[in-house]
Amino acid sequence: MQTFDLSLFLSTFAVVFVAELPDKTALAALIMATRSRPLGIFLGAAAAFVIQTVVAVVFGSVLNLLPRQAVGIGAGVLFILLAAWMWMRRGGADADRAVRDGGGSLLRTAWMSFGVIFVAEWGDLTQLATAALCAKYGNPVTIAIAAILALWAVTGLAVVLGSQLKALVRLELLNATAAVVLAVVGILLIGRYR
Repeated sequence: MQTFDLSLFLSTFAVVFVAELPDKTALAALIMATRSRPLGIFLGAAAAFVIQTVVAVVFGSVLNLLPRQAVGIGAGVLFILLAAWMWMRRGGADADRAVRDGGGSLLRTAWMSFGVIFVAEWGDLTQLATAALCAKYGNPVTIAIAAILALWAVTGLAVVLGSQLKALVRLELLNATAAVVLAVVGILLIGRYR
């Protein structure tokens, strides 16, 4: 039976937290939070991270065998589709009021967030780091708990920042900027794995 290892927990948390801060999934959570319900964004992302972390822990270093090109291109296409959706829905005063009042149903928002984060996280640095740590230290429970909490912490920060931005900046400008940023990330992902 494995025991909880506090030093492994803290080092795993730190590694995953720092690796996730500049990551595309944190950026996606921040941008989605400017458009939709923050709680739905967080819940969807949190569920996706749990599943992706469990996959990383179960398969350990085997994740390195996933077809990175297909995953990278798939994530890039998803980012471009999200960018197009945001660009088309940038709207005017009615859309601005709807977003500030909640931006769609909680369940729909959570599913959208889950889908974006789930696809974008495949083969990601934090997932590979979690798998490598698990393969090296053989303590999947400690590593999984630390990785999940680190991913949730970064996502929580991104969602709070995104929801604050929508209160400070006109929605039309936020959506146009978010759409351009998501499209650039998508194009870069596709270009990287092409």
